[in-house]
Amino acid sequence: MSVSEILPALYFTACLAVIGFQFALLFGAPWGRITQGGQHEGALPLSGRIAAAVSVVILLGMAVAITSAAGWRPQWPIWTSWVALGVQGLSCLANWITPSAPERRLWGPITSAMLGMAAVIVWMQ
Repeated sequence: MSVSEILPALYFTACLAVIGFQFALLFGAPWGRITQGGQHEGALPLSGRIAAAVSVVILLGMAVAITSAAGWRPQWPIWTSWVALGVQGLSCLANWITPSAPERRLWGPITSAMLGMAAVIVWMQ
């Protein structure tokens, strides 16, 4: 397998893993310290759970946009991959500057890896 085949699969898998994390938050996982600025100990309040649900939709869109740039179906327009790359970059930045040290340690490297994969995929198109 080539890089152009492996990276989209890895990016898609990473998105699915983060979506799984967001669903866990949505259903009450006590991980408030490692998400959304670490402002909540334990489970997120309703507003945080709504944000987690919105994140699921955004992550699904990003996964489809980036993998479309790699030639996967449903073949969204290329501009969507550039938007997804921008959102991934903002997510990465937000996770590195969050006031929550545990969130930075966990999500900083993960979102950085996802940004790197997304950038390579979009620029290889």
